[in-house]
Amino acid sequence: MIAVEQNLADVLRRIDVCAQQAGRKAPSLVAVSKGQPASAIRRAFAAGQSEFAESYLQEALAKIAETSDLAIIWHFIGPIQSNKTALLAEHFSWVHSVDRLKTAERLAAARAVALTPLNVCLQVNISFEASKSGVAPDDLATLAAAVSRLPRLKLRGLMTIPAPADDVSEQRRAFQRVRERYDSLRRDGYDLDTLSMGMSQDLEAAIFEGATIVRVGTAIFGPRN
Repeated sequence: MIAVEQNLADVLRRIDVCAQQAGRKAPSLVAVSKGQPASAIRRAFAAGQSEFAESYLQEALAKIAETSDLAIIWHFIGPIQSNKTALLAEHFSWVHSVDRLKTAERLAAARAVALTPLNVCLQVNISFEASKSGVAPDDLATLAAAVSRLPRLKLRGLMTIPAPADDVSEQRRAFQRVRERYDSLRRDGYDLDTLSMGMSQDLEAAIFEGATIVRVGTAIFGPRN
């Protein structure tokens, strides 16, 4: 059995040590539970983890229902299908993977007035990978301007998943480029507070470049089923 509780403690320790080395505030941890059973989520929650992320909507909805007795904050980090935006707007507190205005408009229209505004991040394809979602860096400012005007949404910041790299310097350069875009938007007057970047294999590089949320799955839960 995977030692979820010990792994979670180890990840939190990694985050704290790195944040101290970087002279930055430790980012929040979102546990990526895709491919994991609800029982693993319960174990992590019992150990103090309250924020979880999923990438596949139908899988996520089943686990949200199974853990409805827990005060979990749910994040969606996967590609968004237009016909699924109503369910995302209903069941999640955060959506990190907005990369088109049409998607944002559908999320805004579907978010119930009785709920708090949906927190959204714009996903930036910083490595220009054809296989990955994300707005091109040069189109980011235009998208941010449009999304920030939509009702029922709160534009919180940027998310990225750079191309995998073993070299820490290369990892940091990718995250730095995203942080520079984030800083530019803030200088332009956007009230942003979130840089969602860094996963199991590169969270230290992300923290050094200013991540405020790291998204960690494998290092907590082990390999996905």
